[in-house]
This record gives sequence, C-alpha cells and structure tokens, in this order.
Amino acid sequence: MAYYLVALAAIVLDQLTKLWILRSFELHESREVIPGLFNLVYVTNTGAAFSMLADVDSPWRQYFFLAVGLLACAGLTFYYHRFGGGRRINATALGLIAGGALGNLIDRLRFGAVVDFLDFHLAGHHWPAFNVADSAICVGAVLFLIVSFVEEKKTARTTS
Repeated sequence: MAYYLVALAAIVLDQLTKLWILRSFELHESREVIPGLFNLVYVTNTGAAFSMLADVDSPWRQYFFLAVGLLACAGLTFYYHRFGGGRRINATALGLIAGGALGNLIDRLRFGAVVDFLDFHLAGHHWPAFNVADSAICVGAVLFLIVSFVEEKKTARTTS
C-alpha cells in the first residue's frame, strides 16, 4: 500500500504546486525568491528532461512521451509487486518515480506540455527549470540506487 500512497502524494503535491503557478503567474513570468540562486518561473516543456526532443516537430512526439510515461508506470508497478513489495524503502523509491511520471503525464494530457517552475542558478550557471514531479523522479531514482547498492553489498557479504 505504501507504493500507491507515496505515488498519490507525489501526484497531488505536483499538481497542486502547478495549479498555484498556473493561477499566480503569466507564461514566462519570473519572480526572484533568493537573489542569485532561486526563482519561481512559469515555463512549459514539450520535450523530455532538460527539453530533450522539444525541438522535434512531429505529431508523434506527444504520443511517444505518453507511451513512455504509461509504460514506465506499468513497469514500476510490476517491478514493485514482483520484487520490491516487502520493503517500505523500495515502495517509497518506486512510488516517488511512478508518482512523478504520472504527474508529468497528467500535464501532457491536459496541456500538451509539462509545467515547470523551479529555477536555480549560481555563479553564472543555470539549471533548466523543473517541477515537483521531476524532483520526485530524481529523489526516487537516487534512493532506489542507494538501496540497491546497499542490498547488493549485504548479499555479497552473506555469500562470502
């Protein structure tokens, strides 16, 4: 059950923050929050992470991203039930990834693009804008990798 609750929490938080941005900002509007470090912006991304494939002018691009999102969620759910169901940490990691993927999938279905609004920059370096769903995916992936690494080390110790 934890997998579904974490995924739902990620989706709800993602969609609520995007709703706030949509109601409070004009497209491309930026508001400085921490000078020299962090802004809130309202931008859209028709591509994947970091705007990959955003410049591809094809009606199939949208179908591709929808299919990838749906397949990823189905694969994560299958993996969770098959291999990761017994550990809450696995449920959390996989739930964050699935919830983030679904949060962005909802945007693609509603708007044809993903709403991004978190904008970090430091010393002339600028990170592409992202959102709560992207953050959930990244945190979930890192958590999953850490857990996998620790479990692999434990398995190696017990077999030697």
